[in-house]
Amino acid sequence: MKTILNVIWLVLSGFWLFLGYLVAGLILCVTVIGIPFGLASFRIGVYALWPFGYTTADRRDSGAPSLVGNVLWLVLAGWWLALGHIVTGLALCLTIIGIPFGIANFKLIPVSLMPLGREIVPTDQPFAAR
Repeated sequence: MKTILNVIWLVLSGFWLFLGYLVAGLILCVTVIGIPFGLASFRIGVYALWPFGYTTADRRDSGAPSLVGNVLWLVLAGWWLALGHIVTGLALCLTIIGIPFGIANFKLIPVSLMPLGREIVPTDQPFAAR
């Protein structure tokens, strides 16, 4: 079932969201300071490409650097990517078949706004970070 959902997701919105994260990651990797943010963008982009069967979990070892990094991320790329999720989610919710995929888009908004200090884990082990 996860594979079918992922294939439909890929066609409807996953590929375009992945491209948005890829562009943001490439722009952020231009400077040395932006490389960690670019890597986070690539990581979330792969998650946005194939989200069903995975979830995010808080990392216990993240602290103040993740908080500062998340504030920088929010200013540099986070709100643009979250806006993409909002627009795509609203467009998908216009049809009955697209409602679950629109809801999945809305669930990706928090991780697109604050990605640092989180990790992507399979849904059968959501507490693997602990």
